[in-house]
Amino acid sequence: MKIIILAAGIGSRLGNPFPKPLTPLKNGKSIMRMQTDNIASRYDIDDINVVVGFKKDLIMERFPELTFVYNPFFDRTNTSKSLLQALKKHKDKSVLWFNGDVVFDVDLLDILNPYIEANESFVAVNTSKVAEEEVKYTLKDGYINELSKTVKNGLGEAVGINFISSNDIKTFIVRLEECDDNDYFERGLEIAIEKDNLKVRAVDISQYNCMEIDFVEDLNEVNKTL
Repeated sequence: MKIIILAAGIGSRLGNPFPKPLTPLKNGKSIMRMQTDNIASRYDIDDINVVVGFKKDLIMERFPELTFVYNPFFDRTNTSKSLLQALKKHKDKSVLWFNGDVVFDVDLLDILNPYIEANESFVAVNTSKVAEEEVKYTLKDGYINELSKTVKNGLGEAVGINFISSNDIKTFIVRLEECDDNDYFERGLEIAIEKDNLKVRAVDISQYNCMEIDFVEDLNEVNKTL
């Protein structure tokens, strides 16, 4: 299995002059340091690939032990294309990927492991809240049916932690290539679900803290839990 962290974006909503993953938290770590420490406690750090773009040198200098993939079009593409850049390197592997602005409890990974070991594609979700601006989902026959910010009557929120099986990755790559430049990677999953009958589980991690930091308010909320 390979692990990807999506860290190419500008993150303008938080207002930092540096990449959002380098945002400091109350515990003295940056968002990305907390991510990589958590991931490395369960998996091999050599399997981590970080997609960089905006002020990439700042991230690369801070994390010299990691492997990097550069998205040269970071300023005019979204996560569908950043993820595509990295997945093309690992067409026969399963991949666990994280949005670069997610702060999560390390024990959350233990919920995901059975699905990873079973090589079953999934989206980690929080069923305790359904905010309007977040990526939401619906189910059909126990699997993800819709997955986007525009979903009506969503059952919960996608938290930015996802897994694609080695059996599904080639199909997913084809569908990511079809996505528009401004699409989120969730659109690629939606197309594959619709056109290829891709089976994607929704794995509920609601019992653990897990939040994407988009705004200062999110950062303040996360710092209360640290």
